[in-house]
Amino acid sequence: MTADEPAATPDLEEQVSLRRRILNVRTLGSIAFGLLLLYLLSRVAFGRSFDWGEVARLIGQANPGFLLLAFIAYYATFPLRGFRWRYVLARSGMSVGFRDATEILFLSWFVNCLVPAKLGDLYRAYLLRGNFGASLSRTVGTVFIERVADIIVIATLALSAGYWSFRGRSRPEIDTLFVIGFAVAAALIVLVVVLRLLGGHVGRWLPARVGTLWDRFHEGSIGSLTVRSVPVILVLTIGIWVLEGARLYFVIRALGLPEVGLGISSSIFVALSAALLTAIPLTPAGFGFVEAGIIGVLFLYGVPEEPAAAVALVDRGLTILTVILLGGMLYAFSAKVRIAHGARPATSSG
Repeated sequence: MTADEPAATPDLEEQVSLRRRILNVRTLGSIAFGLLLLYLLSRVAFGRSFDWGEVARLIGQANPGFLLLAFIAYYATFPLRGFRWRYVLARSGMSVGFRDATEILFLSWFVNCLVPAKLGDLYRAYLLRGNFGASLSRTVGTVFIERVADIIVIATLALSAGYWSFRGRSRPEIDTLFVIGFAVAAALIVLVVVLRLLGGHVGRWLPARVGTLWDRFHEGSIGSLTVRSVPVILVLTIGIWVLEGARLYFVIRALGLPEVGLGISSSIFVALSAALLTAIPLTPAGFGFVEAGIIGVLFLYGVPEEPAAAVALVDRGLTILTVILLGGMLYAFSAKVRIAHGARPATSSG
């Protein structure tokens, strides 16, 4: 246990308590906001409501085999994410088993699907501290570097896939997305370089308590980046997001829609463009924003409203509802949840 961070505090316990968070006004309001966003998309952007009966018919004819492949592609990302996080933790001086890291990460995904504000990221740090005595601020630093790697790789892959799938077409709105994506990726790379060069000196200019927290955050994030570790992190991240693109490709194939004749590069572009919207913390798992993103990008490919909505709903059902179901069972029986909330650090296993 770190000296700067006690085993448990009532404030933190309250922050990560699902019992307090899941049915409070903020969470319910965020879900209502997501629904309103989808309603406005259908009425304002497209000028009419979707034919939900047609959407349901399209979903009902989905091919189970391709849905299974989509499920496998999606859940294959979690061992990769767990291994990547374990690798970053190890580079930051924290030894955690692969199985433990993957379980804690999946539980954080479950929390993010239920409540807004990316609470799952804080819950991941809370579980790691409760089970292994890890510093909260250092763990948040490892999550931060994961997010930076994700956004850089998403932007790069989306730009590459979008350029290939839209080659020869003049689409100003796509050119704008390319510029934004390039700017975001470039800004994050510059941020990492600056933090690498200067971040270690920031703590001395801060108040003692804040400076200590900053130093631990810096150790968990930039401290994990070396000449050897960066390629490993990037390769793992690329694998994760190629699988995410494959998931959407299989969802499209499962629906068998002639209007959605998109290849793997187009599917990767749609999936990754929408994935950027999950970073918006206003709703659980970006609810409303991501669905609107999938439908909007598919619309740029000329896909009609109902098939686009069917793709978005099936894909989000796969990535949210199954996580809530499986994550809920894990949450109910996980010893790590009980240990963390009891604030009794355990030893690593796995």
